[in-house]
Amino acid sequence: MRFGVLGTGTVGRTLGSRLVQLGHEVCMGSRHAGGAAASEWVAQAGEAASEGTFADAAAFGEVVINATAGAHSLAALHAAGAENLRGKVLVDVANPLAHDSGFPPKLAVANDDSLAEQIQRAFPEARVVKTLNTVTADIMVEPSLLPGSHNVFVCGEEAGAKTTVVEMLGSFGWPPEAVIDLGGIEAARGPEMYVALWLRLINPLGTWHFNVAVVRPPS
Repeated sequence: MRFGVLGTGTVGRTLGSRLVQLGHEVCMGSRHAGGAAASEWVAQAGEAASEGTFADAAAFGEVVINATAGAHSLAALHAAGAENLRGKVLVDVANPLAHDSGFPPKLAVANDDSLAEQIQRAFPEARVVKTLNTVTADIMVEPSLLPGSHNVFVCGEEAGAKTTVVEMLGSFGWPPEAVIDLGGIEAARGPEMYVALWLRLINPLGTWHFNVAVVRPPS
């Protein structure tokens, strides 16, 4: 499958590298083609990797992943072009963090809206699915780095799009029972606001490598 990954940060590079390892073709997009981060990633990732602008990556991908900084995601997606996103599964892994507010950063949108909802409204013909924003990049693509069972969440309006994303998660090592479907795209408010707690846990735990497990009573 062909993936377009928007964003050249740690998350974008980690997701792109894992997808290439799994046998997919990946085009990484950034504001300008030929940037240092994207070019370095292509050199390391191999023949199935390429880079270009946001529009290049969105046009290339059968599935598009938004791994841009949340505060800039809408601008990046507009640069990618609505026509290049039309009808495609758009996986949103970004968090709407306002980094100018110090650490831990505040959420730029919360409570009665979410970044994922804003993206779906801005690109109504894209099939937006929110996932993976509640763990650090390494855990996204290799959940076995943590012992035992733990959970990842998906939400979106279209069942078929969520099925595609769950299959991608499965290829990363997330078993079906670890994936919790929260419902429609409005449910993205929950995992996005959880990030405020996630950021607070980093210092007392002394690591970015942790996750939550939803414990249910025996059936």
